[in-house]
Amino acid sequence: MMPFLTAKFGNPSSVYSYGRETKLGIETARKTVAKLLGCTPGEIFFTSGGTESSNMAINCAVRDLGCKHIITSPIEHHATLYTAENMAKAGYATLSMVNILPDGHIDLGHLEQLLAESEEKTLVTLMHANNEIGNLLDVKRVGGLCEKYGAIFHCDMVQTIGHYPLNLKELKVHFASSAGHKFHGPKGVGVLYVSDAVKIKPMIYGGSQERNMRAGTENLYGIVGYAKALEKALSRYEQDSAYIGGLKHYMKEQLKANFPGIRFNGDCEGQCLYTVLNVAFPKTDKSDMLLFNLDMAGICVSGGSACSSGANATSHVIKALYGDEGERLVPIRFSFSHGNTREEVDYVVSKLKEFV
Repeated sequence: MMPFLTAKFGNPSSVYSYGRETKLGIETARKTVAKLLGCTPGEIFFTSGGTESSNMAINCAVRDLGCKHIITSPIEHHATLYTAENMAKAGYATLSMVNILPDGHIDLGHLEQLLAESEEKTLVTLMHANNEIGNLLDVKRVGGLCEKYGAIFHCDMVQTIGHYPLNLKELKVHFASSAGHKFHGPKGVGVLYVSDAVKIKPMIYGGSQERNMRAGTENLYGIVGYAKALEKALSRYEQDSAYIGGLKHYMKEQLKANFPGIRFNGDCEGQCLYTVLNVAFPKTDKSDMLLFNLDMAGICVSGGSACSSGANATSHVIKALYGDEGERLVPIRFSFSHGNTREEVDYVVSKLKEFV
């Protein structure tokens, strides 16, 4: 990113030489991203992040592709849930919630039932990996169901792009959302994949940037950083996933051995992200202050989505899994990266012993 932060300062929409060299930086980044995600450069649009990408996909599916029925789940990221709910409240589409199985997975049988019963063109919007409990969706199977019933499929892949090798063409998704900061890239930049199979109109008007699809001067530094971070992340996927998955398993075993009343949320040893471990402690006077005490000990964890971490409320994902019982639990999401160590896990466990 540094050459574009220091010397290459031209506006990429300008025709002069400084603008042409920065435009080249953006288009080179687009080609890199497309190659890594198994699609064409024309299907990659740079955005401000996952939230904008998901909003754009859902809004455009309803407005431009004629989707009058939206199917989603109660454990989606709020960027998806709130957008779908807003569409329903405004009367643009009806909204159906697919059932969640006890282990946190989407009930694909119920999804097919909803699709079969739908009399309107349908948008299915489901995340590839849940950002709180880490459960992985069988994207290929959902894509096949959408193809069978003529539905549009948007997949929030914010948690998986950069963490798994993916081929978007093979997965039969029409839209996919991504965010750079999830794989050590810069914040405030993302991608919306739009399949060549669908044609949509812009959500933001004013200029011809992003091939007339997103007006506004491009986040040049972020775009270049996104592409390089994705390249680096996928080049070391095998070693990182094995190492990080080992850390997660080690912590799970340590917690299980030291805290008898603990439970693990979601399918943590099955179809689940290798980067996330979501744990529920029984609510007591001590555990109620757990997030605060861990933070004071220099341990950064979350009780729910990072986007709503300022709100003192039970996670909507935990509520969907446990209902009223969720109010009697203290859920904590531990996230791991290649920069973490076993010694840090030991430190966390020792502090948990003090606090609980």
